[in-house]
Amino acid sequence: MQRAPTSPERISVALGLCIVMLATLPRYMAGGHETRQTLIIFALALVAFVTVIQWRLLAAEARRRLPRLCMRLVVMLLLGMAIMGGWHALFTDWISWQVFISHGATLGVLLHAISLWWSGERQSS
Repeated sequence: MQRAPTSPERISVALGLCIVMLATLPRYMAGGHETRQTLIIFALALVAFVTVIQWRLLAAEARRRLPRLCMRLVVMLLLGMAIMGGWHALFTDWISWQVFISHGATLGVLLHAISLWWSGERQSS
């Protein structure tokens, strides 16, 4: 069975990846890592460009599913922030807000991708 070249799930994960890259920029700005900051900006532009192309290739029915997936992404990002806030409050000395949002966004996108994979596995069974 051939998979579709694009799907709303892939686009929502790509949008999440863009959010993670945006969330890491303050961390690199505060640390004075201009080279890494530049690389992140180039990667962000590339992923955003590919995401727009994939969105344009989506069928109308698949585009209607995208807002629900984006809302799911937002919920997972908030959950990732809450979990990382709890983790850092319990197990580490407080770190900077830049590191906190970077870690929280990363965990949120990971949770989003895993939840999409898990729901896909359940539907195919």
